[in-house]
Formats: sequence, structure tokens, C-alpha cells
Amino acid sequence: MKEKKKNQPKQKFNPYWLYAMVIVLLLSLSLFSDSSLQSVGKTNTFDFERHLNSGDIDRVLIQNEKIAKIFLKPEALDKQEHKSVNTTNLFGTENKQGPHYAFEFGDLKLFQEKLERAKANNIAFSYEFVTIENKFFDVILSFLPIIVIIGVWIFIMRRMSGNAGGGAGGQIFNIGKSKAKLFDEKTDIKVTFKDVAGLEGAKEEVQEIVDFLKNPQKYTILGGKIPKGALLVGQPGTGKTLLAKAVAGEAKVPFFSLSGSDFVEMFVGVGASRVRDLFKQAKDKSPSIIFIDEIDAIGRARGKNNMTGSNDERENTLNQLLTEMDGFGTNTNVIVLAATNRADVLDKALMRAGRFDRQIYVDLPDVRERKEIFKVHLKPLKTTKTLDVDFLSKQTPGFSGADIANVCNEAALIAARKNKKSVGKQDFLDAVDRIVGGLEKKNKIITQEEKKTIAFHEAGHAMVSWLLKHAAPLVKVTIVPRGQSLGAAWYLPEERMIVRTEQMLDEMCATLGGRAAEKVVFDKISTGALSDLEKVTRQARAMVTVYGLNDEIGNITYYDSTGQSDYGFSKPYSEETARTIDQEISKIVENQYDRALQLVEENKDKLTALADRLLEKEVIFKDDLVNILGERPFKKEESEETEAETTVEAQASEENQSVPSVESTPENNLETTSDSKN
Repeated sequence: MKEKKKNQPKQKFNPYWLYAMVIVLLLSLSLFSDSSLQSVGKTNTFDFERHLNSGDIDRVLIQNEKIAKIFLKPEALDKQEHKSVNTTNLFGTENKQGPHYAFEFGDLKLFQEKLERAKANNIAFSYEFVTIENKFFDVILSFLPIIVIIGVWIFIMRRMSGNAGGGAGGQIFNIGKSKAKLFDEKTDIKVTFKDVAGLEGAKEEVQEIVDFLKNPQKYTILGGKIPKGALLVGQPGTGKTLLAKAVAGEAKVPFFSLSGSDFVEMFVGVGASRVRDLFKQAKDKSPSIIFIDEIDAIGRARGKNNMTGSNDERENTLNQLLTEMDGFGTNTNVIVLAATNRADVLDKALMRAGRFDRQIYVDLPDVRERKEIFKVHLKPLKTTKTLDVDFLSKQTPGFSGADIANVCNEAALIAARKNKKSVGKQDFLDAVDRIVGGLEKKNKIITQEEKKTIAFHEAGHAMVSWLLKHAAPLVKVTIVPRGQSLGAAWYLPEERMIVRTEQMLDEMCATLGGRAAEKVVFDKISTGALSDLEKVTRQARAMVTVYGLNDEIGNITYYDSTGQSDYGFSKPYSEETARTIDQEISKIVENQYDRALQLVEENKDKLTALADRLLEKEVIFKDDLVNILGERPFKKEESEETEAETTVEAQASEENQSVPSVESTPENNLETTSDSKN
């Protein structure tokens, strides 16, 4: 029991209790300032006149010209009618001197005339006027407006300053203090490198920084210097912040963590002041590590957005950060870690060696890393014994670590919704469809004509991709509405690092297969191919203007990887070249559309059989295509390693990255996927 009492946190003193006590004390003083009133009996004007005429009243005290206090004669107290008069005061002691009665009268002049008439009738009594003031309470009331204004001002200042600078940072005078949180390895949740699945290259470099601080002599003995900073760059959800948490858990040195937005404040000079205070704290506790998440909030290139020519608070903050990281008197025992997904907008002075000596790229996980990430997030789940983790990793290409965590959580929710005792393979497939495509809507009202159009559209995608050599083979096709999509086709392409011209052209042809099927079967086209047209136009434009894959334009690219062209107001080519680019883009797209039309015309009977099967089952798979179309007329030469890493993905035309591939018939001009159940 004693140990429990020791471990219980001490309750902090709340100043609001003190304020409440002062208010109660003031109210008590005002209510009980005249304690004699507490023992006075109540009467009225009629009884007062009766007592006055009978000679029982000795004295009348008129207080503040509105209250009459009556003092009885000693012999009158012995009368039966006055036995109910309380002769004890508030504290319980005897008080026969009075006052014994009190009442509030109306007009003072009329009341005084009554008293004078009684005196004229030779009734023996006296009366006097008295004014009683509560000076203390009157003083408080006079200062009340000033007290209220001061209280409101203190409240606003506390809200504006927040909790800057830790415990004492709630005051306005501490607003320039740093908001960095000092990691405590004893009380905070400890994340180690063992908890970080995948990211082997990034983890190795970050782990080396921790080793620098633990054993600096190992590197300095050879003349090397400890790096001053490392920048983690990667897409959202890839694990940049998780790596920083692992550093905090592994390092045996003080670890300061904060966000780039913590430097931003409405007051001028606060950002630079917080930077100075942050590095002062870090130097006092050196060797130490500072982690700044989302550094692009303050690290954007200077001079780009300062349109007014006025003082830019963000630039002042960045200038102070540059000085602290590499300037006179810089302490080399402070290492700065930063994370961002917008490295292209950072200032060049911030990126140079000497400030951030290393740039660690945290890429999307490949199939092996996804398997390791699944193993981490599957530990707390009750899964079936036959669950294949390799299959799950292949079905989630382009998924980041955060996406995989979301898939596992969503699968558990789906299994619980179905009252299952464990999470199975189908639950994970439904979770992927739910996350990518949205909620399934089987009750959406669709006419038979629209449903038939959707079926032929999706069958066109499936058949054309099946007949093209470099197009990705189909996994499943569905016409079940999901989210804002009316139908979708899923593919299983190989994982590529580079893409050739014929591969891009085959993908474009397969994408246009849906519209080609509508044209051949119905001799009409619909708005359902908007996302398809958007995709092929983007791919064709990338072929011409980015990758230099067009003979007419030649080996020229108009893509600027630095992002500087985003601020320009003119195109990097002439109007004549722009006209040529538009013509070549149109030529590429139309050629592939004609190619898709030819394939559909040649296999119209198979397209009809495939669409009928889709209308019947609503969801069809690879086996259905084999039964109707037969085996693919060619086999790609793939290594065993490539086959093991085959996943559901598509090639991003502008960034040359692998992302989930979905061809869909959109509603409201939005592209997504739809759900299916085996």
C-alpha cells in the first residue's frame, strides 16, 4: 500500500480554487456585514402602529431611509404577544436590547408624519435616522470593471501563448521559448529499430548516426567528423517519423522533438527566438539530437512568395535556423534530424553539406518489405492459421507502411462486423477494396441499359489487356458499384523500374479498350470513359514532353525536377512547338484507340460472351477469361524473382513509380475501384 501511495502522482495546485475562495469570502462579508439583522423579527406597518399606540416601542431607528428597526421597552418583552421575539443574536448570546422588529416602509415622508402624529398624542418614544455603508464592498465594486478587464487580458494572453516552453511557457513572457518535447526514455513509449520493418538502407544510415553519438572516438580517431544533420525524404506514410522515434528509443542522449509549424506564431520574431532557445537547450544537454518534423513549414525557398516586399517572419526563422546549424560558435555535438515529403521546395542553403550532410530517401516498400511490415501489424490481430502473408504483400503494391497498418485494422473491423472469431484472407481483400474503392453500394439504382453498358465497358478493358503482350494480365472485373465508381478492372502487372515505349503504348491501348467496346457494340460512346481518357492523355503527354519518346519532338524534355518552373508564367517552348506537342499527343492517343477498335472488332463474339458472364455474376476472375478467351497467346520471359514480386500495380506515367492500377467506369468524373467477394 505504501508503494502505491508513493507512485501516485501529486495533485497540482489549481489557482482557480484560490479565486473561488476569494469570491466566497467577499460575498460572505457583504451578506453578513450587519449581523444584527439575522436575529430581527419581521413585522408590518399595521402591527407597528398597534405596538406604537400601546406604548410598547421605546425607539425607532430609520436606516438608509427605507428600513425601520424597532426597539421594545423591557416591560413590553414580557407580554405574551412579544414572546416570539428572538432575543439571541447570530452567535447565540442573549440580546434583549434589540432591535426586536424590522420592516421596510414605502414613502419616508408619510412614515415620518405617522411618527410625528404619535408624538403629538403624547406617546413616549424616540426616533432617529442613520446611514450604514459597506465601504469595503463599495470599494470592490468600484474597481470591478478594472479587475474584469485585467482578467480577460490575462486569459487571452494565456490562450495566445499556448503552452510554449514547457511548464512555465503558458505566460506571455515565455512565448519565445521553444515548444520542443524532450524525450524521456524512462516514461515515454520506447520504439527501437526492431520495431521498424523494412527500410533497411534508411535504417542503416540513421542507426549509424546513433552510433556516432554513442562511440564518437571510433570515427574521430581517423580524422572524421560527426555529421551535423540528416534529412529524411519520402512520401507520406513511408515511416520517416517512425525512424525518428526509433532514434529516440535507441539513443542514450537527450532527444528534442517538434514540428516545423511550432516555430510559426502570430508575433514578429517569435520563430527566430524559438530556434535560438531550442539550440540553446540542445547545446546545454549536448551531445543531443533535434528532430524537426515537416521542416518544409519553415524551410521553403526564400524570396518565392514574398510578393508584398514586407518583412517575412518565416524567412527570419529560416535564417536563424541556418545560422544555428552552421555558423560561428556552432556546437558539433548537436545533430539535427528533419523529415519532409516536399524536398523540392526546400531552400538550397538548407540542403547543402555542412547543414544536412546526408539525405536519406525513404521509398515506398517493395514486396519483401511489405511482407515484413505485414508481420509487424499482424501481431496484435487474431488471424487464421492459413493466412498467407506473401499473398497479402503481393496484393498491396504501392502501399506505404501507414496504408498497410490501415489495411490490417480495417480487416479486423470487417471480420468483427461479420461476427468472425479470426481475421481471414477474404477480410484482407475486402479491406483493400474498401480502402481503395470506398464503400460498396449494391442498392444503387442503375437501369438495365446502364448496367449493360458498364459490363461491355469493363469487358473491353479485360479482353484488350488479355490480348496485348505488354499489358498487365487481369485479376478480376466487377460491375458492383463502390464509392463513386460503377465498375472496375484489376490487373496484376510485373514490378518495373523502367518502362519502354511499347509497354506504355500497350497500357494505353488497354485503357481505351472500354470506350472501344462501347463504340463497336452500341455504336455510341458515353461519359464513363473520362478517367480512361485522363490517364491516356497524361501518359501521352509524358511520352512527348517528359521522357523524350516521340520522334517528332526528339530527345528533349520539358520537365523540371527542381520545381522552379512552377513559379514561371511562360511555357519552356514556343507556340509552334506547343502546337506540335498537341498534335503528337492526339496522334498517339488516336492510334491506340484505333488499335483497340480493331482488337474488339476481331473478337466481338468473345467480348459479348465475357460481358454476359459479367452481367450474370457481377464479378469475374482470371479463370473466366481463360475459359472464354483461352490462354494468352504469348508468355513473357520472366525470372523467378520477378514472378515472386508480381503485384497489383500500375506504372505512374509522370514519376515512373509503381502504384495500384485501376481501370474504372467513373461516376461524377471520379476514378476509383469497386469491391468483390470470392
